[in-house]
Amino acid sequence: MPFAVYLLGLAVFAQGTSEFMLSGLLPGIARDLNVSIPAAGLLTSAFAAGMVVGAPLMAVLSLRWSRRFALLAFLVVFLLAHVVGAVTTGYGVLLVSRAVAALANAGFLAVAMATAISLAPPDAKGRATSVLLGGVTAACVAGVPGGALLGEVWGWRSAFWAVALALVPAIVAVLRSVPAEPPADVTHGAPAGGGEPAGGGEPSGGGTDGAGRGSSGGARGEFRALRRPRLLVLLLLGALVNGATFCAFTYLAPLLTGVTGIGAAWMPVMLALFGLGSFAGVTISGRFADRRPVPLLVSGGVALAAGWAVFALSAGAPVVAVALVFVQGLLSFAVGSTLISQVLYAATGAPTLAGGFATAALNVGATFGPWLGGLALGSGYGFRAPLWVSAALVVLSLAVAGAARLTSANTGTPAADQVETELRPGAR
Repeated sequence: MPFAVYLLGLAVFAQGTSEFMLSGLLPGIARDLNVSIPAAGLLTSAFAAGMVVGAPLMAVLSLRWSRRFALLAFLVVFLLAHVVGAVTTGYGVLLVSRAVAALANAGFLAVAMATAISLAPPDAKGRATSVLLGGVTAACVAGVPGGALLGEVWGWRSAFWAVALALVPAIVAVLRSVPAEPPADVTHGAPAGGGEPAGGGEPSGGGTDGAGRGSSGGARGEFRALRRPRLLVLLLLGALVNGATFCAFTYLAPLLTGVTGIGAAWMPVMLALFGLGSFAGVTISGRFADRRPVPLLVSGGVALAAGWAVFALSAGAPVVAVALVFVQGLLSFAVGSTLISQVLYAATGAPTLAGGFATAALNVGATFGPWLGGLALGSGYGFRAPLWVSAALVVLSLAVAGAARLTSANTGTPAADQVETELRPGAR
């Protein structure tokens, strides 16, 4: 894997830290800016909304730029938004800075995905995706607890300064290591020697400009390539699985303290344990998603749904609950990362917009999952309820995948024993 891909993962780590660190900073922000905790919580909502809206919009905007320029521009805007957030004394300015940071983050992720798969070997999109998502999981393990510690010792503004400083080496690394354009022989992630795109051989809606971008109508060409039904199904599956993940993760602390009986002082350890599982999950996905995606998705999806149900039933047993915190983090990110890599394989004619829509799908899930979990809690079903919601969302994703496969079989597309071959990169 080219070193530049790991440098992109470093930038994703800094941005992921910013996205998740507010959960430990809200009391200090509310106290310092003289707002309520719910008002401070809107800073998280503003970031999530900016990611959902910004991912496709920033991806379209970036089609006009070289990838190196787009990556640098988004990183600089993200850095400046954190500088503004660190020095402002007004809640409104901080809220706007979070929305701007989310737009920049969304744009960066979209372009970074396209850049990573263009720099990686043609049959290694899953590995490249796992490196980028590994930056997010590393943020859960180290960045978020570190941000909370900084906020506790030096105040919440120090965490914003830390993120800004962490982006400086990432900016220098992108400037030095990422080419202004992808290699000329990269054609939407297809093998340089020719052959049809991984995932079905359907025309992509246009040629390339030598930079891995559609030359037939620019953004129009990429949008045409996004109309494939399998791509839309994969995006829906990604939203459902990520919705399940964030539904459970959001209410993990009250579950473990209120039902399992683990002390609040252990919550950073539990969150870090979930992050370690997530890191293991994207690592496993990177090893197998390119070669055997269907077995990983099917077996992982079934195990994930069963795991959330077992977690709900056994939440009162500390040993089982602690083990499942790690296991469910692993399964959630192994399945989620594989789905995203398959989105990139299915949209070889639209690498940048595919990254944008994949980012949007993940954040749609991260938005509605906790909302559904909150509804279940508010209805009086207890702290186990979000786990049942997570299980239901994964079961729904399996049902959608099964229905899509049956529909494909009934319309004359490849038989069931051929679908797995179609999904494998480089398959003919």
